[in-house]
Amino acid sequence: MSRLFTKYQQEIVPKLQKILKLSSPMSVPRLTKIIISSGAGDAIENPKIIDNIKETFRQITGQNPVITKSKKAISGFKLRAGQPIGLKVTLRGQRMYEFFDRFVNASMSRIRDFHGISTTAFDKSGNLNIGIKEHTIFPEIKAEDVEAVHGLQINIVFNTNTQNDNLQLMKELGMPFEKKDN
Repeated sequence: MSRLFTKYQQEIVPKLQKILKLSSPMSVPRLTKIIISSGAGDAIENPKIIDNIKETFRQITGQNPVITKSKKAISGFKLRAGQPIGLKVTLRGQRMYEFFDRFVNASMSRIRDFHGISTTAFDKSGNLNIGIKEHTIFPEIKAEDVEAVHGLQINIVFNTNTQNDNLQLMKELGMPFEKKDN
């Protein structure tokens, strides 16, 4: 088991159960899945970009990404239906906790001018959405091997849809949030 999952089960669940005044440990918020995606609009002119991003995803997540394709043709963008335009990976279970641990503890500190995640990054469903401008923040990526820098979208999905409860869970798991100036 990963270090973070063990900490979640042994320390965070009892603590959140007291803080949120929940009767059952099963009602405590938990991570369900993490979806990492990247759009590759430049792949229309250069299909090799998809292969570069695919290799990046393998290094970062340890899992093969799924190639997303356009649903319909848009002549203004020179896009045909069924053309590859992005990639995504869904992480669950052990890989999800290992990725989250590496992301929070090793990668976020490498983001330039980072002041914390905004608390408004939660959507209506209570899920956390984080946009990363450069994939080179991950220690698995060697800067000299990078041909083109691309961004990532990281969506963290929870079993509850209460923003406040999910925010409390993220704070306990070590996610750095912006400090509000009063």
